[in-house]
Amino acid sequence: MHEDALRAVLSDNPNDVRAFGALAEIVRRRAAEANADTDPLAGHADADRPVDDEQRRRAADNAEWALAEELAGNPRAWYPLVSLARLSMDADREGALRRLATAAERDSDGEGLAAGLALLREHELPQEALGLGVGHWRPREHTAEAGRQIVLAALDADRPLEARMHLESLVSAGGDIGGVRDDLEHRVAHAEQHIAGT
Repeated sequence: MHEDALRAVLSDNPNDVRAFGALAEIVRRRAAEANADTDPLAGHADADRPVDDEQRRRAADNAEWALAEELAGNPRAWYPLVSLARLSMDADREGALRRLATAAERDSDGEGLAAGLALLREHELPQEALGLGVGHWRPREHTAEAGRQIVLAALDADRPLEARMHLESLVSAGGDIGGVRDDLEHRVAHAEQHIAGT
């Protein structure tokens, strides 16, 4: 899609993941081809240095940051906040966690929470994922993916009893979790057996 069309889609729905990804790719590519002026993630100017791969990557990150920041101003926007958290996770973990908490609060279906939990698990931060999940997860209202992610975060943190508790909450919520239940049950049972055998 053309950039203007993507912006129109995101104006209506700032959480359209495909449109955001497509537009982010456009702005990242454009920025990578130009010389970066200032770096809001690092807080200093890079314009006097020769353009290298690292500088192009930073310029692309900065362009995506600007796009996500613009869209995050919409009170319904949660996905841009997740994108900002991803971009700032290494440099500003506390800020990233705040953005993920806000994303979870803005989305009543739990998709924002699920995306935040997945991001934290990718960064090998299961304790932080559990903190986010316990603080925001509503099993009867949220998508099953949010519940799946919190169970997996508990397993990542080597807390099978907590994983079992979250799995039971997910099952008792009565949602359509289909094959997710069998997979999680297997993983939790395996972790419980491992703990029992040590």
